[in-house]
Amino acid sequence: MSNTAWISSAAALEQQPSFAAAVEAGRTLTGMWPLHDHMHIDNDVKYAESFQVRITRQFALALTGEDVTVPDAEYVYEGADEIPGRPQNIVDALLAANDAYDESADFSDDGDATHLIEAAHLLGDVWNDATEEAVRALTEQVAESAGQLASDDLEDRYALTAAAFADVLATVSEHASDEAAAVKAALPVVLYFKELNERFGVPIIGIAADELEQFRAIAVAGPDAQDDGKSGAERFGELLNPLAEAEWKKRHDDILWDPVEAKKKAREEDEAKSKAALAAKFAHIKDDPSKEKVEL
Repeated sequence: MSNTAWISSAAALEQQPSFAAAVEAGRTLTGMWPLHDHMHIDNDVKYAESFQVRITRQFALALTGEDVTVPDAEYVYEGADEIPGRPQNIVDALLAANDAYDESADFSDDGDATHLIEAAHLLGDVWNDATEEAVRALTEQVAESAGQLASDDLEDRYALTAAAFADVLATVSEHASDEAAAVKAALPVVLYFKELNERFGVPIIGIAADELEQFRAIAVAGPDAQDDGKSGAERFGELLNPLAEAEWKKRHDDILWDPVEAKKKAREEDEAKSKAALAAKFAHIKDDPSKEKVEL
């Protein structure tokens, strides 16, 4: 039977100021849905592409331990299977990460853990049989918990997906053979969190490799574990909520981005800087009251 200590404590995740701030940002974003403006739709597609590049780069960093650059991740996302001058193991890790990312996508539609298990295989068989069995059981329990939600509020849905993220992190860590295996076993859980959010109408959240390790450590200790006067639930929320708020504000701003307005604003800023620089250059010259005033 899988561990659901975090799901049982989901309400504790809501009792923080940072949770309320994140939800407010989430509501502002989801209030725009469904998108109808073509520019907004195109911008959101670009956001999704950029999100995949960010996540797959983080996966490759964790899988190789090498310096994987953003251009590396972009080239592979765009279809490259080799990059001149770059180690092939980095490219292979990025290819595997993109395959796993794509494979997990159907989980948001049908909730079938097979997609997650296959993603784990694509990342290098980072889950063993016991992990796969535990993840299957836990995803079913999460689905049951979702069906019992008293409301459809974003607060409840976000608290549930965050708690489920923690429970699955703890579960895969418990079944890993050692610490190094546990680090890699956590990677598919990022995809699970993303797709679970999609399934429940919660905006997706990007998790970096170093952040994932912090989440995993807190998740393994449990929601009630005390550290420096704070419970695990408090520390998990303090780590996740600011990430969620920043991600959701970024997506909101990315959707509304207007290239024409951005170009106009940049031109105005350049003109203002030029005027300020010119004024500073001649600041030492005293005004001659007999001369006509000229606007810079």
